[in-house]
Amino acid sequence: MGQEMLLIFLAYLKAFAVGGAICLVAQLVINFTDLTAGKILVYFMLAGVVLTAIGVYQPLVEFAGAGATVPISGFGYLLASGAMKGAEKGFFSAITGSLSAASAGVTAAVVFSFIMALIFKSKTKRN
Repeated sequence: MGQEMLLIFLAYLKAFAVGGAICLVAQLVINFTDLTAGKILVYFMLAGVVLTAIGVYQPLVEFAGAGATVPISGFGYLLASGAMKGAEKGFFSAITGSLSAASAGVTAAVVFSFIMALIFKSKTKRN
């Protein structure tokens, strides 16, 4: 029982360290550049795609689990890995592979956002 608890703790520690490092880089980009939030999100997503294409992101996902897949770069990894798996079946599958890989997450985001919009009343931000 003690050994299992240690392994679980180490898995959480690895996820926290890698996810925290990704967020640290994002915070540094926010603090020291004039990039808008939208551009930063796109760059991080594209970084996930590029790192997956060159074979760097998959070992990071295997090491850190959710620490690498939860940040927006993990969405880029998901799209790229889905496209690469689909490409094994042909050109059309390469295009649809990324969409089918990400469909569950996108659907959950849309459904839960809709439910929250029904429950809560939105307000404009006042400075």
